[in-house]
Amino acid sequence: MVTSSQGSERRARHSDIRRGKHRTDDTGENFARGFDALGELAIAGVQVSARATDLATGKVLFSVDDHVVMPTASIGKVLLLVEVASRLVGDSSESFTVLDRAPRDAVGDSGIWQHLQSPSLPLADLAALVGATSDNLATNVLIRHIGLEAVRARTEALGLTRTALLDLVRDHRGPDDAPQLSIGPAKELTWLFASLARGEIVSPEVSQRVVGWLSLNADLSMVASAFGLDPLAHREPDHNVLLMNKTGTDVGVRSEVGVLRGPRASVSYAVSMYYADTMISSRLAVLDGMRQVGLDLLEYVH
Repeated sequence: MVTSSQGSERRARHSDIRRGKHRTDDTGENFARGFDALGELAIAGVQVSARATDLATGKVLFSVDDHVVMPTASIGKVLLLVEVASRLVGDSSESFTVLDRAPRDAVGDSGIWQHLQSPSLPLADLAALVGATSDNLATNVLIRHIGLEAVRARTEALGLTRTALLDLVRDHRGPDDAPQLSIGPAKELTWLFASLARGEIVSPEVSQRVVGWLSLNADLSMVASAFGLDPLAHREPDHNVLLMNKTGTDVGVRSEVGVLRGPRASVSYAVSMYYADTMISSRLAVLDGMRQVGLDLLEYVH
């Protein structure tokens, strides 16, 4: 994933991170721990893009190359959920539209529908599976029903110019397939989640429905590993902490976007990593860096 020449360029480009080149004014040491952790990863050749903003004020709390478009794996499924939710407005019967899975939808990895006996599920249930387990089979069935073009049109209508769901989920990507499932910069992704949390994506009803699906997410292995929440049950505040998030995982890709609310403040955040996933130690270092950011976020909101 990262060649030696690319690594040298990135080390040079990120060498000032540890000295606070990208640190926002007036943050003091609030995010020093995560900032330094991301800096160490960047110097080691990991491509890093991150951003956090205060949900109430919009103030940028920290940023590292937040304009850089990164592969974000399953993060792009949120765009699909927005389009699905927009079609349910004013017609509750659409939620019960039953969709069948077909052999061409089959895909492995994340999700539980592939392990269930039922060959058909209501549209709204498929969206819930995507929110809860990033269900790949449910994603493909929804894309077949909704259409990628509709998702792209919705994405453009939201004003997202560099964020996209590019393709179906595939077990293997060939030369004629999109190289990534989805892409996006941290700057746009934090805006998207902040806008969802404020009820500003399409309408309050659409935003609330998408937030409800995302609040089911059971993957707390990255940034959210620092929050101490129950992965299987965190739809209600726990120690005055409430989370909505979406993660993306692929070979050499770890990405998370979310909104974290606490008694003192609320934040929207995005952290994406692109790295050479050749050793378990590299992966663990990336996950630890994301956790360090999470510890700073928790400290800020709590």
